[in-house]
Amino acid sequence: MYEAMTASVTASMPVSESAYGFTQTDIEGQALFSLPFGDIVNFLTPYTAVLFVFALTFTIIALISKPERQVDTVMGGDAYYTKDISRETLRFQRFMAIACGLATMGGIMAGDVFNFTLFTAFIGITNIGIVAAVKNKHILDNAFEYGLLAMIGTLPLFVGAALVLATTGTLSMWILFTPEVAVPLFAKLLLVIGVIAEGMAPVFVAKAEITRAPGAPYILMVHVSSLLIFLRVIEIVISM
Repeated sequence: MYEAMTASVTASMPVSESAYGFTQTDIEGQALFSLPFGDIVNFLTPYTAVLFVFALTFTIIALISKPERQVDTVMGGDAYYTKDISRETLRFQRFMAIACGLATMGGIMAGDVFNFTLFTAFIGITNIGIVAAVKNKHILDNAFEYGLLAMIGTLPLFVGAALVLATTGTLSMWILFTPEVAVPLFAKLLLVIGVIAEGMAPVFVAKAEITRAPGAPYILMVHVSSLLIFLRVIEIVISM
C-alpha cells in the first residue's frame, strides 16, 4: 500500500532531484539531504538544517563543558556560599543532556510522524532526568509535576499520529507534505498539544525552580530542546 501511494503521488508531482520526489513546501524548501531506512526516509532541508545545527552545537557544549558553580549571598550581610555539584550528579546530568540533544536532532531529522513523536517523548524523559538529578526539595517537586504533565502529553501526541495514519494511510512526511493528501485539523492540533506538554514550553519553561537548578549548561538543554522541537512541529503541521 505504501509503495502504491508513493508511486501515485510522485507520478503527479514535478520531476525532482530526489528519488522520492520531495516537492517545495511552504516553509522547508527542497530537501538537501536524505537518509533512507527502508520506507522511512529522514531528511534535512534549509529550515531543519538550521535547527539541527543549533541542537548539535548545544550538544557539543554539554559534552565538553563543566557545570557552573552557583553563588548565593546571605541577605543583610556580605557572606556568601557556593553550591558544588557532586561527580555522580555531574555525570548523570551530562549524560541526560547529551541524550536530550541526540533526541532533539532525531526529531528534527525525522521523516515520518511516528518517529517524530517517539523522539519528542524521549525529549520529555531526558528533560525530567536533567532536572530531577538536583537533590533539592523544591526542584524535585517541580520535576515530579513536569513528569505528570509529560506523561499526560503522550496521549494527544500519539493519538494525533494515529489519526494521521488512520485518515491518510501513511505517516511519511514525503507524502503528507504534498497537496494530494489532506490531514485533519484535529490531528494537527493534538500533535501541537502533545509537543507543548512533552517539550515543557510554554507551560513549565518559566518555573523558577527549574531555572535555579544548578548544572548549567545542562539545564539549558531543557529550554533549547523544547524550543527547537516546538519550531519543528509548527513547521510539520503547516506543511501537512
